[in-house]
Amino acid sequence: MTNLIIVGCAAIDLIVLLALSYVKAPPNTAYLISGISKTPRVLIGKAGFKVPYFERLDKINLGAIKIDVKTKSSIPTEDFIGVNIDATANIEISHEPELLVIAARNYLNLPKENIVADVNELLEGNLREIIGTLPLVTITTDKKAFSAQVKENADPDLRKLGLNLINFNVQNVKDDNGVIDNLGIDNVEQIRKKATIAKSDAQKEIAIAEAANAKAANDAKVQAAEEIAKRNNDLAIKQAELKQESDTKKAQADAALAIEAENQRKVQEVATADANLARQEKEIELKAREVEIKERALEAEIKKTAEAKKYAEQQEADARLYATQKAAEADLFERQRLAEAAKIEAEKKAEADLALANAEAAAKKALAEAVKAQGEAEAAAEKAKGLAEAEAIRAKAEAEAKGMMEKAAALKEYGDAAKQQMELDAIKVLYEQLPAIAEAIGKGYSGADIHLIGNDSGQLAGNMMSNITQVIEGFKGSTGVDPMSVISGMLGSKLVNKE
Repeated sequence: MTNLIIVGCAAIDLIVLLALSYVKAPPNTAYLISGISKTPRVLIGKAGFKVPYFERLDKINLGAIKIDVKTKSSIPTEDFIGVNIDATANIEISHEPELLVIAARNYLNLPKENIVADVNELLEGNLREIIGTLPLVTITTDKKAFSAQVKENADPDLRKLGLNLINFNVQNVKDDNGVIDNLGIDNVEQIRKKATIAKSDAQKEIAIAEAANAKAANDAKVQAAEEIAKRNNDLAIKQAELKQESDTKKAQADAALAIEAENQRKVQEVATADANLARQEKEIELKAREVEIKERALEAEIKKTAEAKKYAEQQEADARLYATQKAAEADLFERQRLAEAAKIEAEKKAEADLALANAEAAAKKALAEAVKAQGEAEAAAEKAKGLAEAEAIRAKAEAEAKGMMEKAAALKEYGDAAKQQMELDAIKVLYEQLPAIAEAIGKGYSGADIHLIGNDSGQLAGNMMSNITQVIEGFKGSTGVDPMSVISGMLGSKLVNKE
């Protein structure tokens, strides 16, 4: 319970302490709090706290102070005319914290009159300084510029006191010798002179204007009279011309009326004659049309009969042609079917011959390999192998060529060109197989240990050519086509074309 009382008392003391330390400055008054820090704290229009018993609070009014500034004696101008100045100024203590501290140091707790006296003396000194640099006319005629110059010159000095010069206005300027009054009289006379001259010039201009107006009015009257006379004369001439023109036109109209009546009579007569002629021509035309219609009807009847007969004949011819075409198409289809069957049969026979040839070649190859296994007969075995391969290739070529020829025989209906093409295809088969045949024959001699004595090389070449000749002759006997003659013919044709 005791602790609660102590805490409550402490809280009350704290509240009282805060209440005593709280301060709030109005906008027109500066509060200076000093005592703890070297530089006072400044409050303007805001709240703060001061430490009771350790800090003090001082107040400075920031409102404007009006000062009447009057020179104590005449001050000579630049042109050495003594003048007295009557002016007013408004000053205030600066709101800037640094300048406010300076103002507090100079005027805190002092009456306002001290500030007025200092400022009055300072402004009078600046007036003396500036007046001595200006002529009298400038000071009296441009007071606004003179006041601004004084304010600009005095501001730095007042800031050193912590003050601001709000405005400075010159109210009156006087001199001891009446110079300003004389300047006023001179100005009045100059104005009066200018006014008199202006009045005289105005009267002169009025007289000139009146004379010019009178002359212009008289000229206008004369010109109007001349214009009226001219217009009257033009009117009379125009009336005479119009009367003459009217008479001429009336005579022309009467003559034209008579001519028009005569023309109308002639036109009526021509129209009547034309009408009669047109009526006669119309009757002739109608009769011609009747004859033409009858002729056309007769012609149409004859044409209709002829066209019907022609149509029947055309239908009969078309039927015969259609039957002939169908028979030809059927015959062609049958021939194509037979040729296709012959082709298939030839291909099957060629495949069988090829298989037989391959079998014979395989048997010969096996025989050759068996012979090769023998020591002294190795060369003979290799030769037999080559000949066997050549024989197999030849047999294959003969079979393919024979098949081609049988195909050509089956397609005999297609003409000599197809037959020649089949012969060329057969020769192509043999021609394509010749390198393989030659290679196979060459292999037959490649493994043999051959010793050439004397002219044996010629004999060997003769044997190889004999084998190739046998192949070509066998192809010729089986197909009936001489490859060498066909190839010679082909080469000759190419040479002729090249040339």
